[in-house]
Amino acid sequence: MKFRKLLIVTVIILFISGCSDFIMICSLNPFYLEKDVTLAPEIEGNWSVHPIQSKKDSTEKNSSHWEMSDTTSVWQIRQFISEEKLKNKQGTDSVVFKPQNFYVVKLTGNNPDSAQYQFRLVLFRVKDFLYADFSPRETAAIQNSRMAKENYFTVHTLARITVRNKQLIVSWLGNEYMKSMIEEKRVRIKYRWVEDAKRLLLTASSKELTDMIERYADQKRFIDWDDQLAMLKLNRINE
Repeated sequence: MKFRKLLIVTVIILFISGCSDFIMICSLNPFYLEKDVTLAPEIEGNWSVHPIQSKKDSTEKNSSHWEMSDTTSVWQIRQFISEEKLKNKQGTDSVVFKPQNFYVVKLTGNNPDSAQYQFRLVLFRVKDFLYADFSPRETAAIQNSRMAKENYFTVHTLARITVRNKQLIVSWLGNEYMKSMIEEKRVRIKYRWVEDAKRLLLTASSKELTDMIERYADQKRFIDWDDQLAMLKLNRINE
């Protein structure tokens, strides 16, 4: 009964946290372990965004699955730096800045100061490949509702990132792709079928998700990162 209530809330959160169009596979738990988390200064900066068509969509017209805000916004990627107020022995306040081991991604319009959407981005490496765990950081729908705040939890999506000079290639593991792998028994992982949303929700632990990535994600016969429905090319904007 408790898990059923959790799934009902999940359906709502899937729609307001970035998984509403069911392109990307979502997980209740992060895809990484802390021991694998890394930083990559080369991803910081402002980026313009361009969709990449998958092989399945190569013959289709207007086959982009992205919304306008995803591709017309400037993506600002910055390492998160926390601020902590401390008092010295004289009782004077001072501010200590502490860089954290994750990034904040802001999708902004023409005004760089007016962030429309924000995501928490955690980079991690498995077998020397760079992966990214995306989760919503700030959502207006959550902020403006006490009910949503009390029932809110975060879902995670998984992407592989390739850095090429002044470009980033970001490819998210797809929902239908993961569904096929599970049904064909190419991958074994814990999940739930959310009937109301007609989609899979991964329920495995972060350790189990990391084991899956380590076992399958570096082999094209299991996961073809060049053939996902959600792929973007980010070009650095000269600053």
